[in-house]
Amino acid sequence: MCLVFVRNLRVENPGKKQQVLELAVGGLYHIFDDILGEKGRRYIPFLMSILVYLGISNMIGIFGLKPPTKDLNVTAALAILSIILIEYSGFYAKGGRGFIRSFAQPMAIMTPINILEVFIRPLSLCMRLFGNILGGFVVMELIKYFFPAIIPVPFSFYFDIFDGLIQAYVFVFLTSLFIKEAID
Repeated sequence: MCLVFVRNLRVENPGKKQQVLELAVGGLYHIFDDILGEKGRRYIPFLMSILVYLGISNMIGIFGLKPPTKDLNVTAALAILSIILIEYSGFYAKGGRGFIRSFAQPMAIMTPINILEVFIRPLSLCMRLFGNILGGFVVMELIKYFFPAIIPVPFSFYFDIFDGLIQAYVFVFLTSLFIKEAID
């Protein structure tokens, strides 16, 4: 799909397709730049990639296919990747000593809770995405089973499009907030 969008790009006299693509990428970049600031700009391409992947994966149910994010393994892998990036960003920004010291913030007694938080965050990201997508999928299957004619159409727009995009945004937004917290 990316090959279709980046074919025949021009510096001068860009076409409408290129202008729309640049507007979308620029808008997403601006949103993440506002959240992460200058220190976090290097993580924006990863966040945009995950957002596009999740958005497409969550909306695939429109075509009658099973969304990949309905599988717990996919959401767990995404959450683990996000946590690795979050911890790396903290280590990169603070250095080794600063990273270790950050576990004792705001006071040393909080160290066990801060260490536990490293394991709770991916679980939270994973289960939130998995639960919401699975719930929407189950509700849509029930509606299709009991009311097969016209009623599933508006619900499909909600569960497959709106809810899928919201869940993609929430996952990436929380990841970017965690990165910002690790950097500062």
